[in-house]
Amino acid sequence: MLGRVRKSCARFLNAVRADIGNGRDKRTHNLFEAAAAYVSACAEDDQDRIEEAAGWVSPEALSFGVSELACRAVIALARERDESPGTVARALLGLPAA
Repeated sequence: MLGRVRKSCARFLNAVRADIGNGRDKRTHNLFEAAAAYVSACAEDDQDRIEEAAGWVSPEALSFGVSELACRAVIALARERDESPGTVARALLGLPAA
């Protein structure tokens, strides 16, 4: 897992360096768009989209967006299943019930 994060960060830094000399105006993305694109690309194991989404915002902003997305997803699933968020989170991670 840490190796994957390390690779993503290295690719992000390389993309930023390449874009510095680019000079083109690009559409800016907010952290929630970046998080949604990043997580969906990770779920589909699409490395090109992962790298693209990681380049939209800073690593810190992406981390916050992914955390917020995870919280909202667990809450939505808990409401849908009529279970506690803790139970849903543990089930999603394959952990035994507490």
